[in-house]
Amino acid sequence: MSVDRPRTNRAVVVGVVGVLAASCGGTPAVSTLESADAVYASAARGLDYECYRDNVEPMFVRPRGGFVPGAAPCVSCHTYQTTTPLKLEPLNVENGRVFWTEEQSRRNFQVVSRLVVPNDPDSSRLLRKPLAAEAGGAEEHTGGTFWESKDDPEWRVLAEWVTSAGPGAAPPATPPQPDFAFFRQCVQPIFTNPRPNAVACTECHSGGGRMGFGRAPRDGRSWTEDESRASYDALMSFIEPGFPQLSRFLHHPLNPRVGGDFMHNGGRRWSSREDPEWQALAAWIRGEARGEQCPPALQFTTN
Repeated sequence: MSVDRPRTNRAVVVGVVGVLAASCGGTPAVSTLESADAVYASAARGLDYECYRDNVEPMFVRPRGGFVPGAAPCVSCHTYQTTTPLKLEPLNVENGRVFWTEEQSRRNFQVVSRLVVPNDPDSSRLLRKPLAAEAGGAEEHTGGTFWESKDDPEWRVLAEWVTSAGPGAAPPATPPQPDFAFFRQCVQPIFTNPRPNAVACTECHSGGGRMGFGRAPRDGRSWTEDESRASYDALMSFIEPGFPQLSRFLHHPLNPRVGGDFMHNGGRRWSSREDPEWQALAAWIRGEARGEQCPPALQFTTN
């Protein structure tokens, strides 16, 4: 698969990357789309849009390993099928061409830019997630490992784009971490409380590791502080602080007709984002809900 670029005749990076199609380090370009999220736009400041479009964006359609070795490009998971921090615009298919429009590419640019730390590729999420853990990458990436080392040509292209950021570049602001006290008092009790269309979280999420955020209390009524801390730490793998709409904790049990995942074995806890419980949890993820005073939607007795 390749991405058509009707606007340019420069080479694009699809397949094995050898050289940059365009120099990274030109005049930065920031989208002025009125509907652009301000957080994404500020993250993009100082990064080279032309270099991104010609060298970085084509990587997202390159076939690679994963669930289907040799046939699973990034767009297989990171378009309409996901609500993760890397959520790309859906590709267009027209007369055999596969492409993003200029407007779509600028939206993608803003999203992708938020996942890098300008001038620091080693700390950039975009470069760490698909990198082997032994080479300094993240411990987990659902799509698998794309790069075994930082010597991979693709990784080097991305690193050059990140390190070519201009003086106006700045890392995106770090949202506040969801409050632990509120989690323990108001969020954790929902794990033992099923809803008509969903089983209790404890039914599936009481094991160890990152999936074990829904451990049931040992005495059937309450958790120790250490138990709560372990559950909180595990749950953070499914939360994007500041962004409830990107947090798997909120969209995995959500009805897919309103933005939820296509499958959740535990059923659908929320049929709408307007559900008071969903809204209360969203406020917590945004950093707005703190302390031990629970809103009405989260006031119930732990079973």
